[in-house]
Amino acid sequence: MFDISWTELLVIAVVAIIVVGPKDLPRALRAVGRWTGKLKRMARDFQNQFNEALREAELDTIKKEVESVGKIDPMADMRKEVRDIEAGLKSATKAPSKPAGDAEMKEIAADTGTTEPAPQTTETTPTEAAPARVAP
Repeated sequence: MFDISWTELLVIAVVAIIVVGPKDLPRALRAVGRWTGKLKRMARDFQNQFNEALREAELDTIKKEVESVGKIDPMADMRKEVRDIEAGLKSATKAPSKPAGDAEMKEIAADTGTTEPAPQTTETTPTEAAPARVAP
C-alpha cells in the first residue's frame, strides 16, 4: 500500500527519537499503535456494513426472482398451447367454404385459353407401358 523503504523508516525513527525524545518514545509509539488500530477497526466496520448492504440488495433481487418463478403456471401454458394446436388443426381440416366463382373461372380461362378442366393423367410404370410379346 505504502511504498516505504528501510532507509526511509530509519530516517523516520531518527526524527521521532529527536523530536519526541527517548524517554517518551514508547508512549508515543503506543498511542500511534492505538490510532492505527482504531482506523483499522473503522475501516473493517465500514467494509462489513458495505458488504451487508450488498448482500441485502442481492437477497432482494433473488427474492423477487423467486416470487416471479412462483407465479408461473405451467398448466395454463399447456392449456393455451393445446388450444392453439386444436385451432390450427380445425382450420387445416376445414373444407373450402365456396367453390371457385365465375370471376375466377373466367380468369383461369383467359390464362389457359380453354374452359375445359385439365386432363387427368395417370402415370404408368415401365412394365405396364411395354407391349406384350407375341409368340412366333
